[in-house]
Amino acid sequence: MIRLSLPLGDEEARSLRAGDRVLLSGVLLTGRDAAHKRLVELMERGGALPVDLSGQTIYYVGPCPAAPGRVIGSAGPTTSGRMDVYTPRLLDAGLKGMIGKGPRSRAVIDAIMRNGAVYFAAIGEAGALLARAIKEARVVAFGELGPEAIYRLRVEDFPVTVAVDANGADLYSIGRNSYRRHA
Repeated sequence: MIRLSLPLGDEEARSLRAGDRVLLSGVLLTGRDAAHKRLVELMERGGALPVDLSGQTIYYVGPCPAAPGRVIGSAGPTTSGRMDVYTPRLLDAGLKGMIGKGPRSRAVIDAIMRNGAVYFAAIGEAGALLARAIKEARVVAFGELGPEAIYRLRVEDFPVTVAVDANGADLYSIGRNSYRRHA
């Protein structure tokens, strides 16, 4: 198990390999397709972004409301492919990591390689468990989007697996190919 502090540095991101299990601690942002669309639209208009993406990691999640006494409700990952149309642009703007579930498009993998970034997978259907690693949560942009707003989360030992590394190794492809060889 590898322990890393957020935000990720270039060297840290490039040192990770597909299949590495990682515990993340520090600050990450959240964002789903509605927030991604707004960020890219702002970039296309030359407007200032409401958050600095440099070195940041975005968790693809729309958290549930917090129960009394809790920081956040269930916070399981969203299918990452929904963000693929926007992701290369955000990676080119400095985004260093993403957390979600499911495979990524060729364009996203190429952008990950071009920018020395990393895509982490979190376990789907484990939102309540993942929420335990979230110690603080507050909306920092697009609050009108409700759960799809951009949140700033402080996490401790947030469990993920490297799904696509900076060299383009893709755990989803590796798994499919291994299955084909043994089927």
